[in-house]
Amino acid sequence: MSTTPAKIQDLISRGALFVINHSAGKDSQAMAIVLRRLVPAKQLLVIHADLGEVEWAGNVDHIHATVGDLPIETCRNPNKTLLEMVERRGMWPSPSHRQCTSDLKRGPIERTIRQYLKAHPEFGGLVVNCMGIRAEESAARSKQTPFRFHAGNSKAGREWYDWLPIFEMSKADVFALIREAGQTPHPAYAAGMSRLSCVFCIMANRSDLKTAARLNPSLYRKYVELERRIGHTLAMDGRGLEEVTGIAA
Repeated sequence: MSTTPAKIQDLISRGALFVINHSAGKDSQAMAIVLRRLVPAKQLLVIHADLGEVEWAGNVDHIHATVGDLPIETCRNPNKTLLEMVERRGMWPSPSHRQCTSDLKRGPIERTIRQYLKAHPEFGGLVVNCMGIRAEESAARSKQTPFRFHAGNSKAGREWYDWLPIFEMSKADVFALIREAGQTPHPAYAAGMSRLSCVFCIMANRSDLKTAARLNPSLYRKYVELERRIGHTLAMDGRGLEEVTGIAA
């Protein structure tokens, strides 16, 4: 576990609400295990940004099956889905312009946290927003600050911190922790996926895209048809999904 334990212990003793951002992926699952061992259950809340048809089936069920009796909130952007967003913009998100994260995950989650704090004054507006980001995942993520005060969200009586509890864990550590807790990861991993959230992700490798296409043919067809319609590809190298995967829609 990373960051400053003394500060975290202080926030626990002050009665802060610790929010578990949960995608149903392995890192979210490992983070939930860590936080259940560290933070009293009455100070924990799970939030899942529901992406609708573009996320893996069974995500919410998997979260319920692995977090025990913790309260769970689900949220969505009420104005658009991922495919609607792509169609309107005429292009897919990219690593430098990840509207999928900001508009469909971070925005709805932060709005849900604000609403939850307002409905639960016992937390005094004190919140620690926890995300399962790990330094090992990429060079960009390794440069993130694992614990910080979020000035932008510390308004209207709120005191808001962002924390990456498993920042220093490796992928092997994550899977070992899940096994140790007597749990299994989402079934998509056993089917061959290396990552989980959107079925077809702009960050996915060729193997993941092939596996996703094989397991989700109807959704794959929608993606391929959308690529053709807007003249822009999900893959960053400009190749269409059919060319990347070798699978005809």
